[in-house]
Amino acid sequence: MTDTMSETSGLITPALVDLYLAPADKNEALRVLAQRLVAEGRVTDLDGFLADVAAREAQAPTGMGDGIGIPHCRSPHVTQPSLAFGRSARGVDFDAPDGRPADLIFMIAAPAGADDTHLQILASLARRLMDPAFTGALRDAESPSAVAARINGEEPPAAVPETAGASEAVAALRATAVTETAASDGGLRLVAVTSCPTGIAHTYMAAKALELAAARAGARIQVETQGSAGTTPLDPEVIAAADAVIFAHDVEIRDRARFAGKPTVDVGVKAGVNRADDLIAQAAGLVTAAGGGARTAAAPVAAPSAPSGEHWAQRLRTYLMTGVSYMIPFVAAGGLLIALAFAMGGYQIASAPSVLGHFDWTSSHSWAAMLFQTGKTSFGFLVPVLSGYIAWAIADRAALAAGIAGGAVSVAVGAGFLGGIVSGLAAGFLVLWMIRWNVPRAIKGIMPVVVIPLLSVAAVGFLMFVVVGSPIASAMNGLTDWLNGLSGSNAILLGVLLGAMMAFDMGGPLNKVAYTFAAGVLTTAGATPDAGSLKVMAAVMAAGMTPPLGMALATVVRRRLFTPEERENGKAAWVLGASFITEGAIPFAAADPLRVIPAGIAGSMTAGGLVMAFGSTLRAPHGGIWVLPLIGSPFLYLLAVAAGTVVTTGVVVLLKGWRESAAPAPTASSLAGKQPAAV
Repeated sequence: MTDTMSETSGLITPALVDLYLAPADKNEALRVLAQRLVAEGRVTDLDGFLADVAAREAQAPTGMGDGIGIPHCRSPHVTQPSLAFGRSARGVDFDAPDGRPADLIFMIAAPAGADDTHLQILASLARRLMDPAFTGALRDAESPSAVAARINGEEPPAAVPETAGASEAVAALRATAVTETAASDGGLRLVAVTSCPTGIAHTYMAAKALELAAARAGARIQVETQGSAGTTPLDPEVIAAADAVIFAHDVEIRDRARFAGKPTVDVGVKAGVNRADDLIAQAAGLVTAAGGGARTAAAPVAAPSAPSGEHWAQRLRTYLMTGVSYMIPFVAAGGLLIALAFAMGGYQIASAPSVLGHFDWTSSHSWAAMLFQTGKTSFGFLVPVLSGYIAWAIADRAALAAGIAGGAVSVAVGAGFLGGIVSGLAAGFLVLWMIRWNVPRAIKGIMPVVVIPLLSVAAVGFLMFVVVGSPIASAMNGLTDWLNGLSGSNAILLGVLLGAMMAFDMGGPLNKVAYTFAAGVLTTAGATPDAGSLKVMAAVMAAGMTPPLGMALATVVRRRLFTPEERENGKAAWVLGASFITEGAIPFAAADPLRVIPAGIAGSMTAGGLVMAFGSTLRAPHGGIWVLPLIGSPFLYLLAVAAGTVVTTGVVVLLKGWRESAAPAPTASSLAGKQPAAV
C-alpha cells in the first residue's frame, strides 16, 4: 500500500536538517535541533520550548527502537507546525525498548492551538518509518536538501525490498498457508486493528508493519488504527469478507463484537511492530485450520481475549483501572459541583428542597441548591459506571448491562464501591463464559440483545441482593465509620502509609492502588463536609505532588548534583508536580533510583501525614493546585505540600552529596595520565 505524506509537506527545510549531530547527550541534542527551529523563526523562545519538550519526554520515552527517536510536543512558543531532523553517528539514547541509541532523530513541533496537527504528523511519519527504503534513504542521504525532499514526500519512494525478517519456518508457513487459502478473487484477505496506550507512534507503526508484511506474503489487509489522530472504522462489508483478524493492541479494542466468528490472532502492539511476518503467517495458519478461507459474516458477539503473555494479575489490574478511569469524570464533576454548592450556600444547602418548581433565577440559594442536587445525582452514577466498565473491560459491550445493573443493586443494598467492584468482575466473567456457549444458529442472533442481558442481569442481581450484598455492605459501613472516626495518630499513620505508596513507584501499581482506594472511598462522603474519605483524598493528592516538586527544587538549590538533562527536566517537574502528576519524578528515579525513590517516599509520607493531621479535605479526585479554592483548610494543605517538598529536596541532596563526597579523589598520577602526550 502506498502511504502519502501530504500532511508533512513543507514541514521541513534543508536549514532544519543536521546530518552531523554531535552531542551524544539527549538534552544537548534536543537543544541543537531546537536552535535550528529558533533560527528559522519557527520557535520564539528556546528555553520555553525545550521545557515543553522535556515535559513530554517525562511522560513516556519517545525512542521507537531500530535507531529512531521522535521527540515531540505542542508548545505556545511554536509559530507553525515544523520538523527538525538530526542524524547522529554515535547515537543518542531515547530509552528505546530495544536499547538501541537513535541515529535518526525527528523533532516535531506543533503550535499549542494546532488541534491534532502534530498527532497527524506523528501518525504519517510513524507509518513511513516502517519502510526500510525510507529510513535507509535518510541514513544514506548526502545533503540536507535530499533529506528534506524525502521527508516532505517530494521524491518517489523506492521499491520495498524483500527483507529477511521472516525465519525459514515462517516463510514455509507463508508459502503453504497462503497458497492453500488463496481464492479465485486474489488470495488471503485480512483485517487488523492496532492501538496503544498513547495512540500515537506504535499504533501506526504496527499498522504499517502489518501492511508491508501482508504485501510480502501476497495477502490483502486493511488496518483500523484506533489512535489519537482519529479512527475510521473498517467497512462492515470488508470485515465480513475477511478470512481472519489480527488484533495488535495494548488497550481494549473498541466494538470488538464486529469481528466475532473470525479466526483471530490477538497480541500486544509491539508484536505488531516487531513480528508482523509472524502474525500474517499465524493468521494464514488459522484460516487453513478453519477450513480454507470461507468468507462469512461476523457473528453477533465475540469472546474477548487478553494479549498473549499477560499475567492474570496484570489483567485484573487493567480491568479495575478501566472501571476507575470511566468513574473519575463523575467523581470530579459531582465533587466539584457539591464543593461549589457549599461555597455558595453553606453546608445547610444539603437539606434544601428540590429545585423542581422551587427555582428562583435571582437567588444564589437556588443556584447553590441546583449545583448540589446535580452533583449528588452525578455521584449516584459512580458505582454503576465503575461496575459496568469493569465488566466491559472483561467481556466487551455484551457485559455492560449486567455490570451497570449490578452496580445499581450495589448502591441499593449499601455495598458501595466495593460491591461495584465485585458486581463488575462477576458480570464480566459470567458474560465472558456465556458468549462462548455453543448455541444453535437460530438462537445465536438474539444472544447479545436478549439472552445474555436477561440471564446475566438476573444472575448478578441475585448475587448482589441475596448472596454477597449484605456482607459487603457491612464491610463498607465499617470502612466508612473507621474513616470518619480517624483522629490523632491513627489518621496520621494512614496518611503516612498512603504517602509511601504514592511515591514508591510513582505512577506504578502501588501508586494506583493508593489512588484507587482514595477515589473509591470518596464515593462514601455524601454531603458530610468533613468526612474521613475527603481527608484521604486530600492526603493522597498532596503525597502525589511532592516527588516531582521536591526534585524540581533540588535541581535549583544544588544544580551541580544534577546533569544538564536533569536540570531541564526539573523545569517541567514544577508544572507536573503542581498538577498532581507524580510521573514527573520518573526521569530522576530512573537515573538514580537508590537516592531519588527514598527521598520521594520521605517527602510523600510527610505530606500525607500532615494533611491528615491538619484535617484538610478534598472532593475533587485530581487537579493539584488548580482546585485549591475547593480544598478544606487550603493554607494548611499548602503547608503540608511545601513541607513534603522540602523533605524530598533535603533527603535527595543529602544522599547525592554523600555519594559525591564518597567518590575517590583523583590522584596526581591519574591526572598525569590524562595529560596529552608531548608532540
